[in-house]
Amino acid sequence: MSDVPAGLTRLVQPVDPRATWGLPALGQLPTRLELEPLVTRILAPNPSGMTLDGTNTYLVGAPGSGEAMLIDPGPDDPAHLDQVCVALADRQARCVAILVTHHHADHAAAALPWGAHFAAPVAAADPAVAGPGGQVLEPGERLRLAGTAIEVVSTPGHCADHLAFRIESGAVLVGDHVLGRGTSVVTHPEGDVLAYLESLRRVHDLGPAALYPGHGPELTEDPLAVLDFYLAHRAFREQQILTLLSDAAHQVSALVAIIYADVPRALWPAAEQSTRAALAKLQAQGRVLIEADTARLSE
Repeated sequence: MSDVPAGLTRLVQPVDPRATWGLPALGQLPTRLELEPLVTRILAPNPSGMTLDGTNTYLVGAPGSGEAMLIDPGPDDPAHLDQVCVALADRQARCVAILVTHHHADHAAAALPWGAHFAAPVAAADPAVAGPGGQVLEPGERLRLAGTAIEVVSTPGHCADHLAFRIESGAVLVGDHVLGRGTSVVTHPEGDVLAYLESLRRVHDLGPAALYPGHGPELTEDPLAVLDFYLAHRAFREQQILTLLSDAAHQVSALVAIIYADVPRALWPAAEQSTRAALAKLQAQGRVLIEADTARLSE
């Protein structure tokens, strides 16, 4: 790492508060868990470097209502559908609606086929996800379903159509906006770092009682500390980029190789997306120029 400017090693990396929480290790999440009376989590069988343990599908509904909302059905997998049906039966509930945080396939692929299976409408910010006869959700909308209320929270950044859902207990189902472990990718070119930071602050201002992520364990000990860490982490990555560019212009791939040297190479494509999204923010602010896939500081 002799080519790395000394300034890079002097940057102080923010501390992830989850490191001391005793969260389940990767691969150790139970297939099904009741998080609170309103919420049951069912883990989809699609683990990967990007999805962590797999996609978290949530059933939300008041106990005894006989109804439940299904949030982020995930992949259209028969075994996963079976697990969801068992969880519904155990709650003595029928699915009355399917809500989707965003259009990525690991969250939305099952939305329309399962909507047909349960004869339940699909609701999402993206009309293509909601499908014919579905509901396009608007920020701030408050839905009354399954004996409870759920608030639609606009959280673009990871991608343009991303939503979170705040439930009556004060918990927020955050999709890919915040993960149970690690940090979320701001996809490029559809992602937007400025929008992502604003969305993090918006969720922070809600004072969430818990964060229920699209991947990884639930975050209940200190949700605000996690959101603070996410904001600090983005600022740290940005400062790494600016520090490297203060020494010389770099190709984007070179920035990724240096900044993410301690991250498995299989995750570098995702890291490159976040790096490109950060560079787009810096270029929009007039701090960086990108020409022929090479970034340099603006003069």
